[in-house]
Amino acid sequence: MSDTAERLQRLLHDLHRARHPQFEPRNRLPQLARLRRWQSARLGHSFGGLREHPRYRDAAEFFLTDLYGAADASWRDRDLARVLPTMLRWLPNGVLASLADALELDLISVRCDLAMVDHLPDREIDVGSYGRAYRASSDPAQRARQIALIGEVGRELESIVRKPFILGVLKLARGPARGAGFGELQSFLERGFSAFRTMGPAHEFLDTITEGETVAMQRLLSAHPDPFGFELRA
Repeated sequence: MSDTAERLQRLLHDLHRARHPQFEPRNRLPQLARLRRWQSARLGHSFGGLREHPRYRDAAEFFLTDLYGAADASWRDRDLARVLPTMLRWLPNGVLASLADALELDLISVRCDLAMVDHLPDREIDVGSYGRAYRASSDPAQRARQIALIGEVGRELESIVRKPFILGVLKLARGPARGAGFGELQSFLERGFSAFRTMGPAHEFLDTITEGETVAMQRLLSAHPDPFGFELRA
C-alpha cells in the first residue's frame, strides 16, 4: 500500500473518531452547532465580496458552504471510506494526495471546533466570547497549518480541473455513483470541479482568503478588540 493510501485511510479513521467520539457530552452538541453557524456567518461576512464577484461567485459558494459550512459533513467521510478502494485503483497519486490534504484540513477544523466549544459560555456567541475561546483553545501551529491547507487544496484543485480526463471520469461515474448510494458525494465533487473550472486562475481568490484569515488569526491571538472588522452574534 502506498504512503498516500495509508494517509487517506488514517485521516478517514481520525475524522470518524473526531466526529463520533466514544464519550461525547450531549450538552456540547447544541453549542457546537451554534459555533459552526456563527463561523459560517462570519466567513460569509468576511468574504462577501468574493460571493458577489461574477468570476469568483461559484467558487466562493463552494468554499464557504460545501467546505466550511455549518452542516454536518459526516456523510462525506462515510461515502469516501466506502468508495476509497475504487479511487485508489483509478485515480492518479497526485489527485489522491490532494484529497488527503482536503481531509487533513477538515480534520483540523473539526478538532479546533471541538476544542473551542469547551471554552464557550452556554449562551449566544459574540466576537468577544469567540476570541476568548479561540485563545484558550488555540494551537497556533495548527491554526497556521489550517490556513496554509486552504491555499494548498485550492491550488491543487485548480490544477486538477485542468485535466480533461478527470471531469470525464466524474461525468461517467454520475449514474453508477447515484445507483450505489454515492449521489451526494458525486454532487459535491461536481460542484467543486465546476466552480473552479469556471473561475479560471485562482491565485487572487485564494490569496484573498488565506491573507484575510491570517490577519484574523493574528488579531484573535493578540486579543485585538475588532479582529474581523464587524460585530456578529449567534
